[in-house]
Amino acid sequence: MRVSILGAGAIAFGVAAYLARNGHDPMLWSPSGKRTRALAEGEALVAKGAVEFSGKVRVAKDCAEAVNDSEVVIIAMPANGHRAAFDAAIPHLRPGQPVIISSHSSFGALYLSKGLAARGVRLPISVWGTTVLTGRQQGETAVNVNTVRQKIDVATLPKSEIDAGHALCTELFGDRFVKRDGLLAIALSNLNPQNHLGIALLNLTRMEKGETWGQGDNITPTVGRVIEALDEERLAIAKSFGLSVRTVREHFSLSFHVPIGTVSEMNQQMHAAGRGGFGPSTIDSRYIFEDVPFGLVPTSLLGRLSGHPALLHEAGTALLSAATGRDLAAENDLLPHLGLEKLTIGELETLCANGYW
Repeated sequence: MRVSILGAGAIAFGVAAYLARNGHDPMLWSPSGKRTRALAEGEALVAKGAVEFSGKVRVAKDCAEAVNDSEVVIIAMPANGHRAAFDAAIPHLRPGQPVIISSHSSFGALYLSKGLAARGVRLPISVWGTTVLTGRQQGETAVNVNTVRQKIDVATLPKSEIDAGHALCTELFGDRFVKRDGLLAIALSNLNPQNHLGIALLNLTRMEKGETWGQGDNITPTVGRVIEALDEERLAIAKSFGLSVRTVREHFSLSFHVPIGTVSEMNQQMHAAGRGGFGPSTIDSRYIFEDVPFGLVPTSLLGRLSGHPALLHEAGTALLSAATGRDLAAENDLLPHLGLEKLTIGELETLCANGYW
């Protein structure tokens, strides 16, 4: 299939390599053009680690070319770039053209459906609870893929498209997708923000001083308990909506192939096996500037709407805002356009099932 990937970071490179290795025809689009310049000039994309690939991939000169020359569009960039990508793609998306958001954050699918509805365009949007793989870029044309996840939660907007969305994702990336009960379930399935809050907040000076530090190694029992407490808040909110979502322990076990234990025990096993990764070496990290506004803030909103306040999530947002000297909640550029805080629970559930169509 011809698949356009809007994004040009580690995840986008890894996805392109995975698709190309498996016989699909990916095209990358970089909003700035800088990250794909060498690939556009004919250099090969090289992936190592959990995905091995070396070869040329197509590069779009603009978003219009990327969308027009594809059967499927995948959004694969940090959440703080999603609105710009949606705005660039909306004028060109065709009725029925599938879109995949990897991974979904802050009700971005609703923002996309609202923009498409204004054009009278209806299409299926598949949303993932996390990325299909993890990795780090190694220069302008290379990526090291750390892991390909065994299981990924998926839902669709509208909800009625779940069977077709699941089949498409499986055709592209294999039998690893678990159907979840709609957009709300996915909104409460992205565990990165809560996990990264515990990791970043309790290792903040390591980040600030630019240290090289093992992330799995430094998810000590103290850090692990904070992550587990954050997880309990998220699970309570999901339960109030009648939703079943994966626990943080299940997430680490299925994503990183370790037996279920405490969060700290599983991360120590990953570290011992050389798969614990490294923590951020700067305060200017997605753990803070992406995950707080686009991860913690939406979960806190759902907590307030459901009558189950996420006090630790709220406190984390406030503490990291104080530490960075920025109003991180105000940096979310998706939620203000949706007005979800004004809805009843029933209205929110209907919107998350059908979108704005």
